[in-house]
Amino acid sequence: MSELWVRGPVGLDAGARVTRPRCRAVLVVVPSVTAGTRLVELVSLLEPDLRVQVVYTVPHTTERWPGAEEFVRGLHGLVLPWEQAVAHRFDLVLAASPRQLAELHGPVLLVGHGAGPVSRRFSRKAGHATEPTTGFDRELLTFRGRVLPSVLGLGTDAEADLVRERCPEALPNAVVAGDICYDRMRASRHRREAYRAALGVAPDRRLVVISTTWFTDSAFGRLPRLYRDVVDALPAGEFAVAAVLHPLVWAVHGRRQVSAWLSDAVARGLLLIPPESGWQATMLAADWVIGDHGSTTGYAAAMGCPVTYVSMPAGQPREGSVAAAVRAHALPLTWGRPLPGQLDSARARVAGLSAAAAGAITSRPDRAAEILRDAMYRLLELSAPGAPAVPPLVPAALPLPEWSA
Repeated sequence: MSELWVRGPVGLDAGARVTRPRCRAVLVVVPSVTAGTRLVELVSLLEPDLRVQVVYTVPHTTERWPGAEEFVRGLHGLVLPWEQAVAHRFDLVLAASPRQLAELHGPVLLVGHGAGPVSRRFSRKAGHATEPTTGFDRELLTFRGRVLPSVLGLGTDAEADLVRERCPEALPNAVVAGDICYDRMRASRHRREAYRAALGVAPDRRLVVISTTWFTDSAFGRLPRLYRDVVDALPAGEFAVAAVLHPLVWAVHGRRQVSAWLSDAVARGLLLIPPESGWQATMLAADWVIGDHGSTTGYAAAMGCPVTYVSMPAGQPREGSVAAAVRAHALPLTWGRPLPGQLDSARARVAGLSAAAAGAITSRPDRAAEILRDAMYRLLELSAPGAPAVPPLVPAALPLPEWSA
């Protein structure tokens, strides 16, 4: 059954109910928590403007990612039912996934929701062979010969080369803007001690973060007992241990189930970071990250944190990707060797890893807010504010409470 339409600031009769008239309407499309957390960083560059009204929607298809609706409601923004969103034209549509864009009306700014040009987990058939698919393939960026994004925000010059190879007709719409998540973390590094204090990590303790992406080849998919093992292997008086799991781990399995699976480690002291907020602050607070090929591990590496990896997919990561940087410059975790000694080994590799990871994430460091804000205002046909465009500081992390039956 269709949802009831919201009596909000869009529609032919909106003028009869709004308090701020003639605002440009911006639609934020949130198919998953992963996409939503990236889009919130973009929205922050627009929403203080009195000329702009931001609304949100969660795409309704035969399948959807759990948790997206709750995430959007938690933002306390105005949420339109999908049927209402596709029935109206907006002055700007913000998206971090190419799915369902053909159903929407208005100029689209599309950005990625991870670190660098990450291959998708599944391959497509090309004759009798298979080849990795990317977020820049023609079937994702075009519909019936029309390029879907009016602006395609890219992180690196290498991504522009990938667009040129996979969907050259989208290249004129591409803008190498850098990575706003990376820039936001760089701008928040001075708050490291505050982030550690919020996690309850005393100055004389070191924080170890276990970072995992999703799917069966991830750290959590392959080594679910890693969390308890690391907590048990490190002296509690000297080390604190936190866990950052990809939002889709939580979405697919459910918050209660994931919390239950990790409950024994949490009971021993593991700090479990919620999926919707806190991972960036946790990475900035970390002294060591034990991770895999996921974006959160890559961002930590780019920030100069020592990294040791515990899981990599079969085969070689895409050349120039963050996963390739981690595999080339970090060491694998070795069970049987004392963990503190492996931290020292990871520290010795920080410089090379940090440079390689940062280069895979952005070609325009500290400029993403400026470039993306200019692109959004151009699509809105408004003059950009005179104040400098800066990403918001990262909020402190609040670990989840212990699971209880």
